[in-house]
Parts: sequence; structure tokens; C-alpha cells
Amino acid sequence: MGVTAASLINGERAVVLLFISCLLFYTPLSLFCQGFALSLLTFAGLFVEISAENSTSLSRFKARPGASSGILLGAITLPAVMLSRLIQLSRALSVGDIEIEEAGDLNVQYWAVSSSCFIVIVFLCSILWNSTKTSSFPWRGVQEARFSLLFVLLYSALCSLSLALESHNGLNVAVKLVWVLCHGLAAVRLIQHILHTFPSCASIGEALLVTTGLVFYFGDMLAYTLVKMDAYLSSSSLASTRYGSRRSEISTINQGMLVGIIIFPIFYKFFLRIWARLTRMVNSEACATEERTSQGIERSFIFYASLAVTLTVIAPAWMQFVQKFLVHPLLWVFYFVFTEPHKRLALCIYWIGVIVVSVFRFYHISKNSKIERILLRKYYHLLAVLMFLPAFIFQPNFLDLAFGVALAVFLALEIIRIWKIWPLWKLVHQFMNAFTDHRDSDILIVSHFSLLLGCALPIWMSSRFNDRPLAPFAGILSLGIGDTMASMVGHKYGVLRWSKTGKKTVEGTAAGITSVLAACSILLPLLASTGYILSQHWFSLLLAVTVSGLLEAHTAQLDNAFIPLVFYSLLCL
Repeated sequence: MGVTAASLINGERAVVLLFISCLLFYTPLSLFCQGFALSLLTFAGLFVEISAENSTSLSRFKARPGASSGILLGAITLPAVMLSRLIQLSRALSVGDIEIEEAGDLNVQYWAVSSSCFIVIVFLCSILWNSTKTSSFPWRGVQEARFSLLFVLLYSALCSLSLALESHNGLNVAVKLVWVLCHGLAAVRLIQHILHTFPSCASIGEALLVTTGLVFYFGDMLAYTLVKMDAYLSSSSLASTRYGSRRSEISTINQGMLVGIIIFPIFYKFFLRIWARLTRMVNSEACATEERTSQGIERSFIFYASLAVTLTVIAPAWMQFVQKFLVHPLLWVFYFVFTEPHKRLALCIYWIGVIVVSVFRFYHISKNSKIERILLRKYYHLLAVLMFLPAFIFQPNFLDLAFGVALAVFLALEIIRIWKIWPLWKLVHQFMNAFTDHRDSDILIVSHFSLLLGCALPIWMSSRFNDRPLAPFAGILSLGIGDTMASMVGHKYGVLRWSKTGKKTVEGTAAGITSVLAACSILLPLLASTGYILSQHWFSLLLAVTVSGLLEAHTAQLDNAFIPLVFYSLLCL
């Protein structure tokens, strides 16, 4: 029994269950189906994670060495975020601040995200079940199959009931169910592709988080496009008031630009094949290892040319189709920046100055100092606070756009580094490699733009309705202040460790929690002075800070990705 208990209980799982319990406690009765579905997903994720520890059948995916599978945390994070948004919108709906269609759109998005995670969990469970059938205990496989089937049927019933309650049209419900199912099937295919294309770069839980986010983002873009196509074809004024009608120009530009960067490799390979045929290259694949040869330079030219076409023609064409910009979207960005040059242009100059000084200073320190790399990386967390906090308070819309541009630049630089595109890849690789840790690999360095994304996501998700003023600051507070103070204090003064094998200390966790609470006590009056209506309760704030701090202390996953989302979910309650 002692071994069984030890295999069932660890710090990360205990914190995740505490997080889900808090979320379900605040879930109103009107969201019973969604809350019950999240409970089923939690138990299914816990079951698969425990089963995976006692089996080698998932080793085919070549997950990041030294990390736990993270299946439970990866499965519940994004559905929990969507449920917290539903709880937030239910309060707005009760007082008439939003329309019921907006809540309906978010409900479909919740089921799309939740189903993506649930179907991936079922897929992983099927792999474990097949391995059990061939073992010396085939009866266990039969029991697990029956148990899984019961979960699938119950989950499907909850999803169908929730969607049916919003629509009395049976065809509409059927279309939504098919849409949700397609998200799940796409997630299964994508997570296999990610884990095989980038071996040893991510745990299964981290890959699941990325997979669910990408499927949701592409699905949202596709749904928005289909609605606009339907509006053009039907010439109906009602069609334009449906899904995505409240989307701003900045959201459309960010989405088009980021999706364009993500699908850019497809266009690049297409252009490369055309160029290979035109110049009769014998083996275009060999160019991947060349730099200054004529073929290497030609390949680099094709890369930059295809990137320019993607960002100036293909992505803006989609933006223009769905949003009806009066000018080219890139010109719209130019006009937007110079609308208030004394604020926005000055902010750009401030950011550039801070970045240039910090980059040269930190890189010099990394080469000539004995300071541990983990502490050097925390300087960038503090830099995020210095850059993003003032911008969000005084220019939140401009910060939304700046996050999208910065993330697109980070992704483009990582693609340049991976494909060794002359002449930038060596400089990018040397600089990025100076601040990597055990969670990065030679194939993929994720910690740099995961910090940026961790700060940006809470702000993007709060762009429409938000009645909790601290929720948008979840990434900046948890990563820029809490994580930084926990690492510095724990490294210098930490004595009591949370576990015998881990490095996290009780002193560091306490410092992280205390520093975030202190920052909130300063930030709340500052927000009140700028016109925010304060509705954040101190008990819920203390709960959110404590749970996210404990998760940072116990998780072996990429904390830049998970902690801001968990903190954001709790701040929305």
C-alpha cells in the first residue's frame, strides 16, 4: 500500500487537484456540464499519467529526459482557463454587460479545447490498453477499456447536452458536435507530429498544451474565415454579427501574423522546390548544411523572400478579407503607431533602448561572470516587468500589438536558427545558447519566447470583458516577480527543500508568494487611480498566489508556460 500511495501522490498532482477544486467551487450551477466535464478530464488525465509511469509503451514519443510526463497538468490547463472565462462571462451576462451570443461562442470554444485534450487522453489510454493486452494481465486491459468507454460516453453526453441547451436547432447542434470532434482528431494527429519532429524537446504534457493551443488558434481562425465567407455568399447582414464580430483590428493582425509565421515553412518548402526545378539543383536537401556557398546563399535568399511574401501578401490578404481594413494592414499598423507619437513612438524608443542595453549587458555577463545561468535568466523576467507593466497601464492596446510583433520576430529567429539560414543563424544561436537550461535542447529553444507568451496570453485573453483588474497581469506578476524572487531567494538563502531530489526550497516559494502579494498591494491602488473599478477580493487573490506559487515549487514542467495560465484562471474567479 505504501508503494501505491507514493505512486498516486506527489506535489505536482496535489497542487493540480487543489487548483481544480478551487475552480469547481466557484463554478455556478449554470455551468454544471462544463464543470463536470473538467472533473472527468482531470480523473482521466490522472489515470493515464499514473498508468504511464508503470509502463514503457509511451516511450515511443521520446519526451524530454529528466521530466515527468506532465499529462495531468497538460490536459487540464487550457480547459481550466476556458472555464474560468465562462465563469467570468456568466457574471457579465447576469448584469447584461455582454450579449448571450458571446457567451455561446466561448462555450463552443470551451468544448473544442476540452475535447482536444480529452481525445488525446483517450488516444494515450488506448496505447496503454494495447500494451496491457499483450502483458501477462490481459484482464486489466478489459477493465480499463470498459472504464474508458464509460468516461467517453459520459463526456459525450455532457458536451451534447451543453450545446443543445444553447440552440433549439438540431442541425446547428450537430454541426457544433462535428466541429468539436474535428478539433480532437486534429489534436491527436498534431501531438504525434510534434513529439516525433522535435524529439526530447518537450514532455507529453508540454506537447499537449502546445497542441491544444495551436488547434484552438487555427480552429478559431478557420471559423472566423468561414463565417465571413458565409456573410459574403449569403449577403446577409445577420451573418456579420455572428462569431468573431467583436474582434478588433489588432486581434486580427496578431492572429494573421502569428499563423502566417507558423505555416510559413510550408510556403518556404514550396518556393524551394520551384527554385530547385528552375535551377536544376540535384539535391536541394543538401543545402541545409551549407552557408556561404552559392547554393547556401540562394537558399537564404529564397527564405527571406518567401518570408516577406508571407508577411506582406498572404497574411494581409486574410486580414483584409475578414476585417475590411481601409488600407493595407501593415500601413494600418504604421498609422496606429503615429496616431499618438508622443506616447506610442516614445514607448517604442524606450523599449528599443532597454532591449539593446540589456542584451549587450546580459550577454557580456554570461560570458565573463560565474553567476549561474538560472539567475542570469531571471534578469529577463525582471526586464519583462520593466517593459510591459507601464505599457499595459497606459497603452494596453499598443501593448497587444507589440506582443504579437515581438512573438512573430521570436518565432522567425528560431526558424532561422533551426534551419541555419545565412547570415543570421550563428549570431542567433550563440546568443540564445548563452541563456538556455536543461529544458531547452539543440533542436528547439523554447524558454525565451515562452516567457514572452506567458506574459502576453493573460493580456490577450482579457482584451474583451474583464471584471478582475489583476487578471491581465497574471504573467507579468507570476513570472516577472514571483518566479524571479523565488529563484533568487531560494538560491541564496534556501535550506528546506520541498523534495529530496528537487532544487526548489520552501524559503524561495515563500519569497515568491510574498513578493507577488506586495506587488499587488502596490498595483491595485495604481490601477484605481487610472480608472479601473476594483473588484478583486483579497481572499481569492491570496488563494491564487498561493496555488500558483506551490505549482512553481513542485512542477517539473515548463513553468513559463503553465504558471501564468493557472494564475490567470484563479484571478478570474
